[in-house]
Amino acid sequence: MAVRVLIVDDNLQFLDAARVLLEREGLTVAGVASTRAEALQQVEDLRPDIVLVDVFLGDESGLELAQRLIEDGRHEGATVILISTHAEDDLADLIAARRAAGFLQKAELSARAVRRIVAEQAR
Repeated sequence: MAVRVLIVDDNLQFLDAARVLLEREGLTVAGVASTRAEALQQVEDLRPDIVLVDVFLGDESGLELAQRLIEDGRHEGATVILISTHAEDDLADLIAARRAAGFLQKAELSARAVRRIVAEQAR
């Protein structure tokens, strides 16, 4: 069964690169979004298995979006993974305050890393 991913990031170049990378590595990118509103609509419409959310979503907070997705019962089943260009250590307090399944630095993004986080959460 295909694992369906939604990527939420305000950087259109990153969205394109991440889509190509993850699809080449066997994940299905069901959609992309660059704003909170787009992301919420895409989650409703597409029902992805995994939502990758940029911590700093332009003028909006990716952390708030992630928290809403995690707490909203309508999106139950979607695994939320935070992503950022910043190192995890730099964001440790912000990340710890959320119940996301995990964190990936954008430079480390891969289907393998995404699957590892999902597997760890399932334990």
